[in-house]
Amino acid sequence: MTYALSFLEILVGVLLLFGGGELFVAGSVALSLLLGIPQIVIGLTVVSMGTSAPELFVSLLSTIQGDPGGDAIAVSNVVGSNIFNVLIVLGASAAVMPLRVKSRLVRRDVPLLLGVSMATWGMASGGRLTWVAGLALLTGTVINLLWEMRSAGEEPAEAGEDLEADGASPAPQALIKLAAGLGLLVWGSQLLVKGAIAAATALGVSQTVIGLTIVAAGTSMPELVTSLVAAYRGKADLAIGNVVGSNLLNQLVILGVCGVVSGGRGLGVEQVMIERDFPIMVATTLACLPIFWTDGVITRLEGWILIGLYGLYVVEQILTSGASTASDEFRLVVLAGVLPLLLVFFTWGTLQWRRQRHQLPAG
Repeated sequence: MTYALSFLEILVGVLLLFGGGELFVAGSVALSLLLGIPQIVIGLTVVSMGTSAPELFVSLLSTIQGDPGGDAIAVSNVVGSNIFNVLIVLGASAAVMPLRVKSRLVRRDVPLLLGVSMATWGMASGGRLTWVAGLALLTGTVINLLWEMRSAGEEPAEAGEDLEADGASPAPQALIKLAAGLGLLVWGSQLLVKGAIAAATALGVSQTVIGLTIVAAGTSMPELVTSLVAAYRGKADLAIGNVVGSNLLNQLVILGVCGVVSGGRGLGVEQVMIERDFPIMVATTLACLPIFWTDGVITRLEGWILIGLYGLYVVEQILTSGASTASDEFRLVVLAGVLPLLLVFFTWGTLQWRRQRHQLPAG
């Protein structure tokens, strides 16, 4: 009965977060357009923050609890969501429709995300994310927002019809959507955190593993649905930008806010996350560069490869969370078999891209 109740709370919590995220995004975009905020800034900040709102509320509520279990869910939710976003959201979107990558992503957004990911890993490597580190991340948020606003005029106006249509609501309606979305997000995050902690206790699994898998996947549902729909409609910029923007804001805003809220005690980070999950998060971000470089398109094959890698990640989580001795053998197979194949694939793709570049006629 305890298992059933826990998973029911998780399921209801995810559904409430999904509905709340949808309303929050719609209200935020409508209000931003009414205030005259540039649409590119809306897409890279407001929409990404809207789809990251479930992660924010779950992690913030977990941090406020003030215990190690809450800290574990707060941090693992962000790290797990970032891994899920790249491997599943981006992979599934490319599997639906090959995604053409803008050069801006390669030259600015992905390197920025990689730098932030490495900096976050470094700040958490001492086993605690302090309030000073949280403040630094929030400062980075402000700097990035100002940079986005300054560079907004450099981007050509395009693909703005959908946002304008969605944002045609009057101010009262936009505020109602914001308030309703906020209420659902708070309620859903409470149910999800409660159910996740109960499920971890009942199953004998660490709360870090639950946060990295079930909670992270649940709070990333808005990103998944948004990017899948965008890919199906041929809006590659929205599908890819949603992933990159959400991953950036997950660290700068969510970990920043949680770090500041944790106060003098700091936000505890388990050693296994420092040694395993943070490096995987950085590696998945780094893997985006060769994928994006190869002829500027994320192919269906590359999408399925990303999905397969997430499957390996989940299997590894399951094996290491129990008493099974198969985890070492599994890691050996991945290191000796899977990683060399991936290196060959990405190297071949990069060489093909360079060959095509050299064959292009001058001028």
